[in-house]
Amino acid sequence: MGTRVVAAAGTTLGVALIVRVIRSRRRRFLHPAGRSFTGRLVITGFGRPLGAELLERPGRYRCTVRLSKGAGTRGGRADVRGLAVRVHLPGRDLDLLFSTAGRSRAGRHFPLPRRSFDTAYGTITAYRTGGGRKVHLTGRSDPDGPALGRSLATLAEGDRLLLEVRHGDTERVIGRLTLGPALPPAADAALAYDPVRNSLPELHPSGLVHGTRAFAYRISQLWRGATPARPNPPAVARTAGHD
Repeated sequence: MGTRVVAAAGTTLGVALIVRVIRSRRRRFLHPAGRSFTGRLVITGFGRPLGAELLERPGRYRCTVRLSKGAGTRGGRADVRGLAVRVHLPGRDLDLLFSTAGRSRAGRHFPLPRRSFDTAYGTITAYRTGGGRKVHLTGRSDPDGPALGRSLATLAEGDRLLLEVRHGDTERVIGRLTLGPALPPAADAALAYDPVRNSLPELHPSGLVHGTRAFAYRISQLWRGATPARPNPPAVARTAGHD
């Protein structure tokens, strides 16, 4: 009897997954519900060399920001919430993807559902800098700014988040991200983030997980009809080549 129950549950899960994939034609498979904004990233710097200019030196950058819900639950229901930041740089943009995660050394590696956008975010896996250093990028809502709220509808121009870097046992706030005007739904639907191809030699995700994501992002974006990032074989190889 137990085997039948497990088999039935597995079949149900498989059917649900197939239905989700079919429905994702022309829309995102993950993080389907979201809102996009223009943004401004003001970097103050880590305070010591890391091998990545963006993290070290003060600067101001234009951004495109998307906040989302991983499973697309309604209103303020618990969900893995996402923060996608595209930093507009000369030559090639830099895409940074964050999910709600824990703050502990172990918890930061696992996406966790949250009931509010006022929480902690992380890149889940580490980044490598040009100096070969391993850093973890994290973010959180700015405690001195407006509350982001529990639903996508509460997000608004002027909301702020803090960007942090953890290297070894040191974690510091290196900048502040401020949301600008919201983008229209059509612009949100057309966005296609790719943290592997849209990375920098001096700041890129590392590890096998991100290496497999390079393939997954491409297929997902082509499936829903979005324009994927320009090919970048060196970035894909660089990401897969670091642990």
